[in-house]
Amino acid sequence: MKLRDTHHYPSRRSAVTADNVVATSQPLAAQAGLSMLARGGNAADAAIATAITLTLVEPTGNGVGSDAFAILWDGEELHGLNASGRSPAGWTPERFAGLQEMPFHGWESVTVPGAVSGWVAVSERFGKLPFAELFAPAIALAENGFLVTPKIAALWARAAGQLAGQPGFAETFLPDGIAPAAGTRFRNAPLAKTLRLIAQTKGRSFYEGELAQAITGFAAEHDAALTMADMAAHRADWCGTISRSFAGTELHEIPPNGQGIAALMGLGILEHTPVRELGADNPLAFHFQIEAMKLALADAEAYVADPGHMNDTTADHMLSDAYLKARAGLIDPAKAQNFGAGAPKHGGTVYLTAADASGMMVSFIQSNYAGFGSGVAVPGTGIHLQNRGAGFSLDPASQNRVGPAKRPFHTIIPGFLMGDDGPLMSFGVMGGPMQAQGHVQMVLRTRVWGQDPQMAVDAPRWRVTEGMGVAIEDTMPEATLSALRAMGHGISLETPDNAFGFGGAQLICRLPEGGYAAGSDPRKDGAAVGF
Repeated sequence: MKLRDTHHYPSRRSAVTADNVVATSQPLAAQAGLSMLARGGNAADAAIATAITLTLVEPTGNGVGSDAFAILWDGEELHGLNASGRSPAGWTPERFAGLQEMPFHGWESVTVPGAVSGWVAVSERFGKLPFAELFAPAIALAENGFLVTPKIAALWARAAGQLAGQPGFAETFLPDGIAPAAGTRFRNAPLAKTLRLIAQTKGRSFYEGELAQAITGFAAEHDAALTMADMAAHRADWCGTISRSFAGTELHEIPPNGQGIAALMGLGILEHTPVRELGADNPLAFHFQIEAMKLALADAEAYVADPGHMNDTTADHMLSDAYLKARAGLIDPAKAQNFGAGAPKHGGTVYLTAADASGMMVSFIQSNYAGFGSGVAVPGTGIHLQNRGAGFSLDPASQNRVGPAKRPFHTIIPGFLMGDDGPLMSFGVMGGPMQAQGHVQMVLRTRVWGQDPQMAVDAPRWRVTEGMGVAIEDTMPEATLSALRAMGHGISLETPDNAFGFGGAQLICRLPEGGYAAGSDPRKDGAAVGF
């Protein structure tokens, strides 16, 4: 990777270079994290302060009622954290009998929120600053108000029409009955109180005390299954990472229940193609990537589940060299195909990243799943709850079938690249099913084609949809689009403004002579900042 002073893609941003950096999708949140580094904190402190602030300033993507995952390099070792919540104990398959699919909004989509436990776990193990200090920027902004940014305002307005009838939503997020416009000052005093309680009790209030009672009491009012026992039983798990080598680097992802394994499978399949011999914007390079991700995503959808329930097909089966080579053999270099899931057992989502001068790097993601999640907001608390339960299957044959105290299939994934001499890049591409596909695109652009983090972020992106369908940003050259259509790809064009569809990428690359280069996605309102 070389830093460039030329621009090949629409954004005119340059990579941000500094010894201490934070990159995320909302500028105030990035500054909150950077302020912790300025106070003498480390990248772990910066990541948590950024994550906390994002629950206020970007409620369209996350909240205190979200889940989270993290990968952290402490200077010597890589650590993986799964802070996703489990289903209520009352969620038996019989509870959803007669439905064709899991509910997407409302209380019947709400699992135990895990993000708060993730903040606590990272702080206790790696943080330097007092936990309560990390909440100061968010609390001040909640009480004094912040100016809503343009892209977030657009998403807020879109959600208002869908979610206004969900319990507590209008009271919390629609002051005067409407979504706040860009440039409007939005205050959330109830959330400030909630954040103080979490800070003072190191999260205990959220899982065992006053806040847990408010959440489960509101659940009971609506005949929901979530109970105090469900909340108290939650634990975040230090789960390590799974990895795959490609082009002299090693991509690390969180193990299932997340879809990170699909990115590893995609790279494992591409290893058996000539993609590295092609240019970054060669249509055939796009073709191989698209076909590899079709294969990987088909398997992820079929087999990924709570690891405690992946009995028939495991991550090891899915990452087998022989299996991935066989899957690669299905790719026709001249023609797009509609692949189904394979048989791996062959006898055999907001994102932020932070890095500091000591060498610590953090890749952290937290999400509601669908925008404001379930749409449920707990009155008087500022807490809105995720809809991760929608990630379960109702198919009795699925390893991901809904069940009690079980983690659902998750789309949100932090990424991390390692080299022979240590960490290379902490990164993520939030945005539902785009994420694993985005990870593959970022790895190839930065490591194979040498693009700096901002150039890689700026480049036009594609997204496998279903069947032969591929959504592509309309900034892709027409010659490339024509070549892909000739191969049989079902191209649909979308604008880069579709930040959910094409993700919001944030990248921090370690530079050979020390310090970092960071890129932040122009499809979002965010920024990379440093000193």
